[in-house]
Amino acid sequence: MTRVLSHVPLGLLKRIAEELPDVELEAVPEEGAIASNVEGDVLLTQAWGSPNLGDVVARGVRWVHAYGTGVNAFPFHELGGRPLTCSRGASAIPISEWVLAVMLAAEKKIPESWGVESPEQWNIASLGGLYERTLGLIGIGGIGQAVATRALAFGMRVLAHRRTAAPSPVPGVEIVDLAALLAASDHLVIAAPVTDESRQLLNRETLARVKPGVHLVNVARGELVDQDALREALDDGRVGLASLDVVHPEPLPEGHWLYGHPRVRLSPHTSWSGPGALDRLIEPFIENLQRDRKGEPLLHLVDIELGY
Repeated sequence: MTRVLSHVPLGLLKRIAEELPDVELEAVPEEGAIASNVEGDVLLTQAWGSPNLGDVVARGVRWVHAYGTGVNAFPFHELGGRPLTCSRGASAIPISEWVLAVMLAAEKKIPESWGVESPEQWNIASLGGLYERTLGLIGIGGIGQAVATRALAFGMRVLAHRRTAAPSPVPGVEIVDLAALLAASDHLVIAAPVTDESRQLLNRETLARVKPGVHLVNVARGELVDQDALREALDDGRVGLASLDVVHPEPLPEGHWLYGHPRVRLSPHTSWSGPGALDRLIEPFIENLQRDRKGEPLLHLVDIELGY
């Protein structure tokens, strides 16, 4: 029998009990002392870890799973060499739908085009569209691939920049260098992990290279963008609109300039939300529990050196 220690509330883990009834689940607090008799094979924890992580993993834990997709805030040093897996790609569907929604809203001038009083003219407007527009993806992992697939269906040209020289995993997507991506993109979507290499990838230098009026969409992490440089680019029109589901820090302090800027559409890190979203987050963990008991290699492993 596999025994799972969980920092995640057991009420969210009904799928495990339904699909693997012989797995034993035990809730452990996220901070404070752990009872001396607590032992387990696997730890299910939050994507940012916990204050008592080191104590919990020392209770016989062989591997750890982060209940989330981004693990840039995880305390890797507390793992003691144990493998870490995560729910990478589990939120790709709702996040990609959110990206398409904000791109369409930008092109179709929603909500500003809604009528609240009689307009000067009927049947006349100057709306844009996604057809034949260029989408630039920074990162083409699970989320980037889901965005690309949907954008291609709208007839968009899709470019992507990735850390490696590997070919595109999505047919029809062109892999290009960052300079070419920035210069050509009408909609620039950030879907990359935060690493030492990618932190503040969009800064004064790179934002100076964007196509004038670009729509910037960030569904990754706020640390990928130098927000002071973004403010300058928004003010001078180089960036026409920024749709941000992530910022730094989170939550933003009261009165932060991002709340009131006329070219910013701010979402409180909820692009992952959708029907069945929490169940999808647990599916990679269930898959790895099944693989672990069969002695098969774990999937969705985090590269500790790269940080994702």
